[in-house]
Amino acid sequence: MSTSRQFFGTDGIRGLANKVITPDLALRVGQAAGLAFRDAGDHSHRVVIGKDTRLSGYMIEYAMVAGFTSVGMDALVLGPMPTPAVAMLTRSMRADLGVMISASHNPYEDNGIKLFGPQGFKLSDEVEKKIEDLMDADMGPRLAACDRIGRARRIDGVRARYVESAKHTLPRNMSFEGMRVVIDCANGAAYKVAPEALWELGAEVFSLGVEPNGMNINRDVGSSAPEALSRKVRELRADIGIALDGDADRVLIVDETGKLVDGDQLMAVVAQSWSEDGKLSQPGIVATVMSNLGLERFLQSISLSLARTAVGDRYVLEYMRNHGYNVGGEQSGHMILSDYCTTGDGLVAAMQVMSVIKRKGRPVSEVCHAFDPLPQVLKNVRFKGGRPHEHADVVRMIDSVKARLGNDGRIVVRPSGTEPLIRVMAEGDDRALVEQIVAEVCEVIATAA
Repeated sequence: MSTSRQFFGTDGIRGLANKVITPDLALRVGQAAGLAFRDAGDHSHRVVIGKDTRLSGYMIEYAMVAGFTSVGMDALVLGPMPTPAVAMLTRSMRADLGVMISASHNPYEDNGIKLFGPQGFKLSDEVEKKIEDLMDADMGPRLAACDRIGRARRIDGVRARYVESAKHTLPRNMSFEGMRVVIDCANGAAYKVAPEALWELGAEVFSLGVEPNGMNINRDVGSSAPEALSRKVRELRADIGIALDGDADRVLIVDETGKLVDGDQLMAVVAQSWSEDGKLSQPGIVATVMSNLGLERFLQSISLSLARTAVGDRYVLEYMRNHGYNVGGEQSGHMILSDYCTTGDGLVAAMQVMSVIKRKGRPVSEVCHAFDPLPQVLKNVRFKGGRPHEHADVVRMIDSVKARLGNDGRIVVRPSGTEPLIRVMAEGDDRALVEQIVAEVCEVIATAA
């Protein structure tokens, strides 16, 4: 049995709708995942299924419902809901499994399938491999008998459940009254719940990206295209702008001047606030190798540590769970606050940052500029095959570069998880040196490739 995975990547299964993510694939995923979790006990089994606003979501949703019910699992269909809401509802509704149909920040042509276990956490590599093995097997003999076929029903009221859950992450007396907020929902999964939650907390809310048509998700809106949000914040003289992505598991902030605030700054704000309030479960936070060295130095200045993992929120969460941390995230805007969520939650993270801003009574541009980031340069080298980043000449060059940077910088060389690219990132106090180093390393990798 091969240990490599054919379908699952670092964040579920993702690809072009009706080419990679087909109804047949979705049916088989539903059957295989249903069998994998149906076997875990003889109680009545159920799965909750959410999606974002992509046109292909209908096709995939119904195919997965057919797959799950054909192996005897009841399907509870949620409709458009953020990824963190699906994770939360999987746990609170005592489901065996949760499904989110989304390709996150990708364009509408793509779609994907994310799976959550009964506690709301993404599945381990081992469980995903078990599901893949079942997908390749003949599932005919294991389909449910006629009287054991599952039932499917659409669940109402789940939007209100998630909004209340998000609001309860704040102190009881917290109000955003007096704050002018622009929220950009990327025409995605949070287009109803995010503005609703902020309004109920007292904010004056202006919304962008809340008119999904199946094909405009992430198009010139959301955390991957924050320019529209920046313009709207300046136009309305708002206090803050909030940009979510298509499935609302990540967030970026825009300050009152229209300047973008990345995930590193947001983690710094939450880490310092939670440290002062005695809420950190460990004296530090978890981030990936891509987070800026400036964040690490800032945390050191307030006696906190930064543990680094491979790129991907699943690796951040895995480290958090194994080592007892309750704050982690990525520079891209994934923030995991495990006291409240089992995955990244853009709305909850934004609300935590807003509560700090409200308490301090200072503008976002001051509160969310905890440190000056070091110059950081990232370039990609395309390759045809093999592992050029492990070539002896490349390894020697990387060792040489690390010695030249010393304690004044870092270099990270890694293959992309989704494309045939080697990503070369370096940062340091001297921008000219960093640019030179990245160029030299890219040249050696290109030769080795």
